[in-house]
Parts: sequence; C-alpha cells; structure tokens
Amino acid sequence: MSGLFAVLLVGLLSISGPAFAQDAEPDKSVVSAPAELVDPAISTEVFAYRLIPLTKDELDPLATAWLGIVQSKTTEISARQVALLEDPSAATDAAYQAIARMVEERAGLFEHFTMTVNAFESKGGDAALVAELRAYRDSVLFYETLLASPKAIAIAFFSWLTRSDGGLAIAKDLGVVILAFVALLFVSRSARGLARRWIGRVPNMSRLLEAFLVGAVFWLVIAVGLLFVLAALGVNVTPLFAMIGGASFILAFAFQDTLGNLASGLMIMINRPFDEGDYVLVGGVGGTVRSVSVVATTVNTPDNQVIVIPNKNVWGNVITNVNASETRRVDLVFGISYEDSIPDALRVIEDTVKAHPLVLAEPEPVIRVHELAASSVNFVCRPWTKTADYWTVYWDLTHRMKVAFCEAGISIPYPQQDVHIRMTEA
Repeated sequence: MSGLFAVLLVGLLSISGPAFAQDAEPDKSVVSAPAELVDPAISTEVFAYRLIPLTKDELDPLATAWLGIVQSKTTEISARQVALLEDPSAATDAAYQAIARMVEERAGLFEHFTMTVNAFESKGGDAALVAELRAYRDSVLFYETLLASPKAIAIAFFSWLTRSDGGLAIAKDLGVVILAFVALLFVSRSARGLARRWIGRVPNMSRLLEAFLVGAVFWLVIAVGLLFVLAALGVNVTPLFAMIGGASFILAFAFQDTLGNLASGLMIMINRPFDEGDYVLVGGVGGTVRSVSVVATTVNTPDNQVIVIPNKNVWGNVITNVNASETRRVDLVFGISYEDSIPDALRVIEDTVKAHPLVLAEPEPVIRVHELAASSVNFVCRPWTKTADYWTVYWDLTHRMKVAFCEAGISIPYPQQDVHIRMTEA
C-alpha cells in the first residue's frame, strides 16, 4: 500500500490544472504478448506467479507490451493535464480527483511493468533494453514531479486522506495494529503468569533459569502474535523469515563475543553454580547476585556498588558460592602473651564460644594452640554457625573475646621485639 501511495503522490504532484481528454490509442505491441499477462486488472500476486516460468524470450515482448500499456495511460493523463492548462475555467476539484484516480491506476500498471522488467533482467535479458525501459519510467515520474503545482499537491493529498482505500485504509490498519498490540500485551502477560506457575512446580529449578524461561515465553508470544497480525493485514511475512535466516548467519560472526556470553549464561542457568540472592566471589569481584541475563551477571557489592560481569568471564573463572551450604565455619585467631597461662586461655575461649547463642553445638567448635609466634602464643578458634549468621558470629566473638580476656587478666600482646645489648671490655 505504501509503495502504491508513493507512486500515486508522485504522479499527482504533476497535475497543473483540471482536465478532460481523449483516450489514447492502445499500443499495438500488446497483441504480441499473452492476453492473460497484459490484462491491467490482473492481481499482483497472480502476476508474480505467472512470471516465474517465463523465459527471457517470452519476457521480452511482455516487457514491451507493458511499456505500451503504461505509455497509453501516461498519454491519457498528459492529455487531461494539457486540457486543464488550455481551459483554466474547468479547474474544479472533481477534475483534479479524476486525474488522481487515473494516476493511481497507472501506479498499479507501473508495478506490473517494473516486475516484468526485473524478471527480464534476472533471466539474462538485454541490458540495454532493461536500462531503456527503466529510464522511461524514471523520466515520466521525474518530469511529472517537476511540473507539479501546489494546488494539485493539496487536493491530491486531501483527496487521498478521505478515501476508503487511501488514508482511511491506513488509519484503519494502524488502529488494528495498535489494538492488536494491546491485546498481545495482555495475552503475553497472561501467558507469562501461567508459565511462571507451571515452571514453579518443577523441582530443583533455579530462580535464574525460571526468570529466563518466563521472559522467553513473554517475548515469544508477542513475536508470534505480531506475525499473525501482519499476515492478517495482508503483509507477506515469508520474506521476513528468509531475511532473519540470512541475517542470523552474518550476525553469528559479527557478535561472537555476545554469543559466547549467551552460551555462558545458559550454562549458568542450567548448571546452577549460584542463584539469585547468593553471595559469590568470581572474576575478582565479590557480591550478592541480583540477576543474570543472557549476556551478563549483575551483582551488588557489600558497599552497594552494582557491578555487571560478562557471563563469559563468570563461567570461565573459578566461582565461589558462599551461600551454597546451610552452615559455615568461622575462622578466628587469638593471641596471648608468653607469660599468660595457656589452660586459662583455653577455658576462657571455650566458655565464650559456648555462650554465644548463634554458635552451633554440632559440628563441635575446634579450639587449639596453633602457633608460637614472634610476639604471642596464637590459638585457632573455629566454631560453626548458619551461613546467614556468619558475620554476626565473627564480629560478636571478636568483641566478646577481648572483654573476656581482660576480665580474666589475660593480655593480648601487640607486636614487639626484644633487643639484648652485650657489653664487652675494650
């Protein structure tokens, strides 16, 4: 429709006055072509299929025949335009609209003419003849546009807007598209809700994979629905599939890194090394996983920075999932002075650890003398707690141990060095 409208406007721009004229004599070359293929009333779809089996030799007279048809219609339009110039008193809106209808009819004829010339060229037709035929079409449109009058433009445009097969048809199609898109949004959201409920029943499925599948259902419903709407409006969607197939082959090379991230994202969702809400260490970054798209993983650091990591860098590195287990061991080291009692220190550490309400009884905490360091005797303290309570236990025990050592009279030495000076007689 848009192509025909463009040709219609170009032709209408050339109108410089109202017209009535004699019909031109039909071109004699039409007789040399099959009657069913030179019928101006033949539909574009039927005409396209009938062109397929024709050979170069059969298309040659057919192209010449269609040249005669469009020339005859152009002669008729030109005669009416000349009549308008010679008799300005006949410049009525009805005369302009009559020429507008003629130009639109010729637009359909030009479409068949162009299809014939293209088929003739693709099957090895004479290049000089092809150039001559196309030059005629381009010249007609160019000079009609050059001679266009402002009044003709305005009348043609407003006439087209009010016609049922012109502006009103496009407005109707736009309305259908808008309503269909709103309906598709409703249907796709409903499908997304149903998919979320159905996928939620699948055991051991990560939230990341669930979110990906639900989103895929949403966009798939919209894409398929749009194709059905376009097909219902008469748009040929077959070339879209061919275009997508060819473009996907090219894009596969152009977006190799993106495809690598996509494959890595799918591996993360399927193998589930972590899930949404887990605290992970990966690629030198530690944070809570907020989301995983098809190309990147988004994490929030403890200081609330948002870091986006390409999935290829995530899957290709060592992944540490802090939240993978329900319990976690807290590793602490406490030092006492060499002058303090080791048994007293062990008792204080054990009592402090057992008194903490978040420390688990099983597994039993490990408390041992670990190292005779340069400035202190170091003890390891390794209690177990729930993963969510890790930092609470870590900070609480550090605080309580300092207080308990002070109450028991046990010192916590700071790094120091003894210097011995030996005096010798000269």
